[in-house]
Amino acid sequence: MKKIILLSTITAMILSAGSIDIKNMETNPKRVYPSNNKIILSYNNSIKEIKKSVVNISTTKTTDNSNQIKQMLNNPLFKDFFGQAFPNISPQKKKTHSLGSGVIISKNGYIITNNHVVENSDEIIVSLIGENKEYKAKVIGLDPKTDLAVIKIEGKDFQAAKFGDSENLKEGDVVFAIGNPFGVGGSVTQGIISALNKNGIGLNQYENFIQTDASINPGNSGGALVDSRGALIGINSAILSRSGGNNGIGFAIPSKMVKNIAVSLIKDGRIDRGYIGVSISDLTKDLKEVYKSKNGAFILNVEKNSPASRAGLKLGDLIVEIDGKAVKNANDLKTIVGNKMPGKTIKVQYERDSKIQSTKIILANMDQSLNPGAKMTYITGLTLEELTDKVRDKYQIPNHIKGVFVSGVKIGSRANKLGFMPGDIIVQVDQISIENFDDIKKALKGKKKKIVFVNRNGYHKPIVIK
Repeated sequence: MKKIILLSTITAMILSAGSIDIKNMETNPKRVYPSNNKIILSYNNSIKEIKKSVVNISTTKTTDNSNQIKQMLNNPLFKDFFGQAFPNISPQKKKTHSLGSGVIISKNGYIITNNHVVENSDEIIVSLIGENKEYKAKVIGLDPKTDLAVIKIEGKDFQAAKFGDSENLKEGDVVFAIGNPFGVGGSVTQGIISALNKNGIGLNQYENFIQTDASINPGNSGGALVDSRGALIGINSAILSRSGGNNGIGFAIPSKMVKNIAVSLIKDGRIDRGYIGVSISDLTKDLKEVYKSKNGAFILNVEKNSPASRAGLKLGDLIVEIDGKAVKNANDLKTIVGNKMPGKTIKVQYERDSKIQSTKIILANMDQSLNPGAKMTYITGLTLEELTDKVRDKYQIPNHIKGVFVSGVKIGSRANKLGFMPGDIIVQVDQISIENFDDIKKALKGKKKKIVFVNRNGYHKPIVIK
């Protein structure tokens, strides 16, 4: 015969053994209801103003198969088969359309959204929730490393979102996601903050996400995450999903990062980030047994002639603090340094041989330090590279030719309409000889018409920009 033990009997046995103390546990908690049947619990007042700041974004992009064709034509097997008589294959261009969201952050029409929503777009159309009027937007600045972008529409007296402080958020806070999911127009979903400071997701280079279970779906990208007061606390960026639909795991970029990036993009059109020149990792369980500090960024490598090298940092040092702020892990260090301007001097505390030491580091510019031939754009749609040895070898450019190489021209862009072509070498602007990015930057300052001379197949061609 089976022995049946009632749950109440098991509970009594556990309690008698002293395993659980429920003396202070309320067994019949009270529930709070509206005081009368004329009251409806609602957050309508909290979200009705911020909804006026959220916009729908529709983009058109042109794609072609030029790169695939070039790779095919350069394939040795292809050359062996056809010899030099290559068949005439024209790139096939097609237009694609996509939808997203954005948030108005100024009365004169600046809008923050995701970089992936507007990057490489030929046309960006913005409409306000609940309105039929459409606005053509222009790109002010892009930051792929945080997946943020600023665009602008012409007009005045737009409803600008009020920023909340993402530093004060708590897990369990009630939040709302507002955007344009699946292109159905302005929609609001509600949830809570599931987690904070999420990184290592693999979405962006700089990750410090707010995780929420408020429904975020395709089309919500670039939309608003707001608190129960209606303050903007984040920009919805991505979902974790196998099916493409909402699974209750969404990620938003915190408002503090959003504000900093937006200000820089509006002011300079780009983001300059500090750089010290180290490879880092988190402390493993074994490493924690070696160091007195249990948190920090462990140095795996120090680049030669980098700011960190000049400051005396070495392989195996553990960075624990920067400018008085604790460094908890590798992502912390990357974020703290990346948010500081090049040229700034920072005070770094690190552990070496079980002793805390300090040094000062003058930050370099990340983009210039990571790759001397880093691609930069000064005319919309024009991608430039400095003539490094690698570029010269790749494109068979003689050493006596000086200038900046045009590695890409976006179809339909301003650069394309002006007449630039991939393979051009910019050698002079007006009377200024060009040899590097700094020369280009100085030469293109000002709004007057300029003559840009390019070397195209050995001949100089003038292009007037205005």
